[in-house]
Amino acid sequence: MAHAPLVILGAGYTGRFIYRAARRRRRLVFATSRDPDAHLTFAQPDHRIFFDLREPDTWTQIPPTSDIVWCFPALPQDVAGTFAQHAIDRDSRFVLLGSTSAYRSGRPGLIDERVPVNRSLPRVSSEEYLRTTFGATVLRLSGLYGPGRHVFDWIRNGKIKNTTKYVNLIHIEDVAELCLLALQHAAPGSTYIVSDGHPRSWADICRFAAEHFQIAVPQATVTRDAGKRLSARKVLSDFNYRLKHPDLFTALGELESTRSSRP
Repeated sequence: MAHAPLVILGAGYTGRFIYRAARRRRRLVFATSRDPDAHLTFAQPDHRIFFDLREPDTWTQIPPTSDIVWCFPALPQDVAGTFAQHAIDRDSRFVLLGSTSAYRSGRPGLIDERVPVNRSLPRVSSEEYLRTTFGATVLRLSGLYGPGRHVFDWIRNGKIKNTTKYVNLIHIEDVAELCLLALQHAAPGSTYIVSDGHPRSWADICRFAAEHFQIAVPQATVTRDAGKRLSARKVLSDFNYRLKHPDLFTALGELESTRSSRP
């Protein structure tokens, strides 16, 4: 069966990997940006689209009856809804990338899709509106890492603290694969948590970096924020998917080795 065109709205870091994964499947795929020539160099020139959610004149650049992966916050909600009404039809497959920040910290046990999201957050409110009104499949992404986004660099640059707070991560290559599977298999209006399913504490990650790669880590500190522990059971089960990078420490070691081998 021929696929509809795929349009990646706001093709930044995540969109770049989705684009490449879709092209490997020989899909016709377009990437959008407010500055295509500067930010979409990974895409073929004829696959680059100028698009700005706040400029309705650019909406006509989206090919009709396209599948859509929406990568940026769907705000403001009224504009996002008007665009969805323009671009989404009954034959479109619509995936919206959200964040697991929609779930509150401090909840005991594993968090899965049955846990209520925090609708007081404008981004979450808009995502839920698009999900219930236009059938968007919402993928709530945990922290992304991979080529060009290395967890050890976050340590080196002082962006994290050495605490027992839980963090949930997923390799960007797995995110790209799961996005394409969601377009194929997800029911309209469904929600998925996208994570590797193995919450880690920052203290454990810092310890691994120091012991195995001699990376200087911050002094251990105490926090009252326990973080969240997310379940990936639903997304892996529903899509019958095996992670390419199931173990965080193995993946981080590979990223560090690749970095060290560069001239």
